[in-house]
Amino acid sequence: MSDLLTSSCRRIVVAMSGGVDSSVTAALLKEAGHEVIGMTMQIWDYSKFEAPDGETFGTCCSLDDVYDARRVAEQVGIPFYVVNFEDDFQQAVIDPFCDAYFSGRTPNPCVLCNQVLKFERLLRRARELEADYLVTGHYAVVTGGEGDYHLRKGRDAGKDQSYFLFTLTPEQMRMVRFPLGGMTKAEVRAHADRLELRVAEKPESQDICFVPDGDYVRFLEEERGPGRLDGDIVHVDGRVLGRHQGTYRYTIGQRRGLGLSWPVPLYVVGIDAGERRVIVGEKEHLEVRELVIDGVNWIVAPASDRFRAACRIRYRHSEQPAEIRLLGDGRVGIRFDQPQRGVTPGQAAVIYRDDEVLGGGWIA
Repeated sequence: MSDLLTSSCRRIVVAMSGGVDSSVTAALLKEAGHEVIGMTMQIWDYSKFEAPDGETFGTCCSLDDVYDARRVAEQVGIPFYVVNFEDDFQQAVIDPFCDAYFSGRTPNPCVLCNQVLKFERLLRRARELEADYLVTGHYAVVTGGEGDYHLRKGRDAGKDQSYFLFTLTPEQMRMVRFPLGGMTKAEVRAHADRLELRVAEKPESQDICFVPDGDYVRFLEEERGPGRLDGDIVHVDGRVLGRHQGTYRYTIGQRRGLGLSWPVPLYVVGIDAGERRVIVGEKEHLEVRELVIDGVNWIVAPASDRFRAACRIRYRHSEQPAEIRLLGDGRVGIRFDQPQRGVTPGQAAVIYRDDEVLGGGWIA
């Protein structure tokens, strides 16, 4: 159990999303005797999205979520504030999201949201309130102290969110805590029932918050305009097999929607936005043994330029053993013991040793 749940008399800002995890976090900290302040980030104007009549989507950060967070704060008996980060979100998350797709990369906006919005902007607000900690409902664990901090996986392997947190710095980890990291989702739900929280049965959020219907192509075209980057679909052997209506419509590993007739299934194995080409091949062409990541952040400084560890290339991917090589200029080479499928430029690759996050970066 988190130390914060067994100690008292701290001023703590809780990032409340309106979901069960952050709601339970706030309630448990209040129950433990802390001075708790609830804070919700308003990051996206949902009036920009017109859903079909009667259709709802399970996302985070909607106006309904803000309402739920406020009602939970009232129920728990803590002050509550909404901070408007819409402009920050546009600049730090949405613009890079669009830029990545139009340059042939597949972005991970949740990592950027955590990095910039929660652990920079919101942490700054917590400091302004003279809080001792900023706390979120992530399933991960921060240990250590006095500048020697460590980020570890959450106890619940199915909910562990350490992958999204590799950008944390020692200064941020001094003030950031994740009390749910030592719990399972079932235990969190049980606390929500015990505390009779209004969100106890609320379903999990799904998809990207600013693409609530999951149609990222529609979103990209609304943001940047349709009819861009059309070109050829090309086999790895150089043969032109067809045409596409925009490289941003495709991502590595995609099989459906290619519109091609071929004796065996074909997959997207590469995207060349500069030449407006979508490159396809058979399943074996998806296999990659080596990759390079850039923009690397180390939570635990490497002891040498070459060492053994494990690497996760997607959130729902298990870590795979690999050799790690420092290349300089914030770049790291990763050579897997066994070839991996679905290595996607723009996604995060996170380096682990057992249950500890050593660092991570972005697949080049």
